[in-house]
Amino acid sequence: MISRARQLLAAALSGALLMLPAHTGIAAADTTSAAGKVQNIALAKTAADVKRVADYWKPEKFKHTDSYSPATPGAAAAPKSTSAAAAAGPAARTATTTRASTGSAGKSSAGRLAAPALPRKGAQVGSTMGKVFFRFGDKEYWCSASAVTARNRSVVATAGHCAYDPRQAKAADYWIFVPNPGPGGEQPMGIYVASSISLHEDWIGRGDYDYDYAFVTVHRGFAWVNKNGQYTMQDVGRLQDNVGGLGLELNRKPGTYTVAAFGYPAGAQPDGSRPYDGKTLRMCREGRTIWNAAPPLDLQKGVQLQACDFSAGTSGGPWMIDFDKDRKIGSLTGINSLTWDRDGDKRYDAVSSPYFDTVAGVVYQRAAAQSTPAKIA
Repeated sequence: MISRARQLLAAALSGALLMLPAHTGIAAADTTSAAGKVQNIALAKTAADVKRVADYWKPEKFKHTDSYSPATPGAAAAPKSTSAAAAAGPAARTATTTRASTGSAGKSSAGRLAAPALPRKGAQVGSTMGKVFFRFGDKEYWCSASAVTARNRSVVATAGHCAYDPRQAKAADYWIFVPNPGPGGEQPMGIYVASSISLHEDWIGRGDYDYDYAFVTVHRGFAWVNKNGQYTMQDVGRLQDNVGGLGLELNRKPGTYTVAAFGYPAGAQPDGSRPYDGKTLRMCREGRTIWNAAPPLDLQKGVQLQACDFSAGTSGGPWMIDFDKDRKIGSLTGINSLTWDRDGDKRYDAVSSPYFDTVAGVVYQRAAAQSTPAKIA
């Protein structure tokens, strides 16, 4: 039991099959047991579906993105717990106390599943980070996210709660990714509609924060073009060709590497202050990580980065190792999931991610294996 002043508060942050290379050091046998726990949920599969989503996100709507809520999954606080949730969002949930087996994934060694890649088009600087916009019910939300290198050149990584609400047992609708968005809602690198989302079954069925991540397969991007007073969709190509892609590193044990966390913070701190407005991509200074847990959220194997004051808006933003500040590229090893007030001073001072082990790699592989139509506009 700890004093009220020392209680740790956790809040959801906010504001989508490659063959395993022989040199990754990731045991192929580990993927077999994990594959059956991955679910792929179709969102917009046809050109007509894409058009429906695109029509919802006309240019005029992007002018009002400041009014949308950063998505948070929400959870009830656990009094006098060493870890307790603090913020509510589109849906709260009750944490369970058991956790499904992840097979032999824990036996794998660290390794690179995908290498970072620069864009094929334009400047040789990555623009992989951005925002995702979507709806739960009749309300719009947004999160942070990033493009990840993949065989289909069309994968986005974000938080599970930015794609699927376990309490409602419902996937997000009208889901899009906008890389490198402008402060006024501009979309300089195009708009990418989600085709499907790949998640672990324990996020879908139980809201287990050990699996609060999603890999989203997106369609070819488009831009709105005004022709004779009417907006029409213009195909701009595949995501990775336009913005590049982050690499993917798995099974990196906390304390053995430094990581930089990114996102678009916008929400209030516990004391009510708002140091960020959500319009600018922010980075928490690079630092080492530690293991952490939050039993009320079923989080048994979390990874925490301290000295980070991220608030709502940054959910799903990437954790990068080997970040190249000039080329703006690196390798993904986690995503913003929860934020923490460790000393009870009503200011967030740490952020955490699910541990990206072999199971996370299998979820990514499912997204990377999905195909999308060759033409959408």
